[in-house]
Amino acid sequence: MEFYPGEVHALLGENGAGKSTLCKILAGAYSAESGTIRLGGEEYTGFTPAQAKQAGISIIYQEFNLVPGLSVYENIFLGKERKKGAMLDRAGMIQETKDIFEQLKVSIDPTVPVRELSIAYQQLVEIGKAIHERAKILIMDEPTAPLTEQEVGILFDIIRDLKRQNITIIYISHRIEELFALAEKVTVMCDGRVIQTLRTQETSRKELVSLMVGRELGESYPAREGEGSDEEVLRVSHLNTGKLKDISFSLYRGEILGFAGLVGAGRTEVARAVFGADPKTGGEILVHGRARQIHSPADAIRAGICLIPEDRKGQGLHLHMSIRNNISLTQIKALSRFLLVQQAREQALIDEYIRALEIKTPSDRQEVNNLSGGNQQKVALSKWLAAKCDIMIFDEPTRGIDVGAKQEIYQLMERLRQQGKAIIMISSELPELIGMSSRVLVMHEGQINGELCGAEVTQGAILELASGGAKS
Repeated sequence: MEFYPGEVHALLGENGAGKSTLCKILAGAYSAESGTIRLGGEEYTGFTPAQAKQAGISIIYQEFNLVPGLSVYENIFLGKERKKGAMLDRAGMIQETKDIFEQLKVSIDPTVPVRELSIAYQQLVEIGKAIHERAKILIMDEPTAPLTEQEVGILFDIIRDLKRQNITIIYISHRIEELFALAEKVTVMCDGRVIQTLRTQETSRKELVSLMVGRELGESYPAREGEGSDEEVLRVSHLNTGKLKDISFSLYRGEILGFAGLVGAGRTEVARAVFGADPKTGGEILVHGRARQIHSPADAIRAGICLIPEDRKGQGLHLHMSIRNNISLTQIKALSRFLLVQQAREQALIDEYIRALEIKTPSDRQEVNNLSGGNQQKVALSKWLAAKCDIMIFDEPTRGIDVGAKQEIYQLMERLRQQGKAIIMISSELPELIGMSSRVLVMHEGQINGELCGAEVTQGAILELASGGAKS
């Protein structure tokens, strides 16, 4: 591949195609077994991370590279701390951090510990770090995955400004529409190889998808066969937490209920409160008409509720355990007899979900940490599918997943709906919400600002309610 100054060059391919691996080699995180890298007229066989930074290569990883216990400004200046005499120049570093986020057009307190920020704001801190590096080559691995459409627009403006400064952007994204909006060129990869490099103005979405997955794809969202019943399986009444205010809604058997809203509106907080992961200050939860005291995730699981969280690495998986152990984790008691796990039953369960979700792995003994982002998400889904909960909460279920795998997950959700599961789907991708949900609840500043049904579910209507407006 060749990359030129002042261009956005996109990398596209299914999970496991080698995009992130290639970029980690360029950034010095991995070593190449052979081959050369030519940069600014000099030839290299590889870099260490320090050498890559010195050469002007900076990377924003798909999975965050932050120190949670340090403040925002300490993360920005980590390893590059500024001094005033013998003392750290904290005031100067805080002010420069403020300047970076003013450029990003977002408001983040530089002194707040990173662990207190939402996923989206942690991603913006990563972008701020890269801007602070003043890199000549900036690699972005799925930078928009946790961002709302409004924040994506801000990021695109920043990228265009970086292009004007003659900075090269290597951009990995599964959102093909982003590539047409930003990139001059796109290189399609598959199984660790370059398939083809094309100019975006000379190709189409259909051609890229065909090159990427080796097959034609139909419509992005499965046809909805039949509607949900009028059997109420979950009722949340006047739920309050430190952030949520008087949340009330019902969920019915065989429906997908969408939750929309800007980052920070409280969508994930609703999921966590219903699942018992966050404490409640008031309200009632009824499951199948029966009041349930849900104070912990264990209580929720016993009530038939599961949560596939947005932060798969931090909350959804045991990264250093095998695929096998992650999938069977919720079913250990059911698979055991006389305190011993029945190996044949466990193996049948593992094989079923690896096959059903097409998890790409050489073995079920593979550590989850070694899988691509999309395959990690499939393992997280498998764990809860094995638990056979009636009420399933999907928080950003397709974040960081390629086009082909997204379709598989959409089809899986539709099958679950047809089987009578009740699904809550939280997503920052409006087309996804519109394509999958029969109803959408829109949140604004910790409250449900409106409900949209059927033909009312449009991008304009969702954005109007999400920004605090009234339902038209």
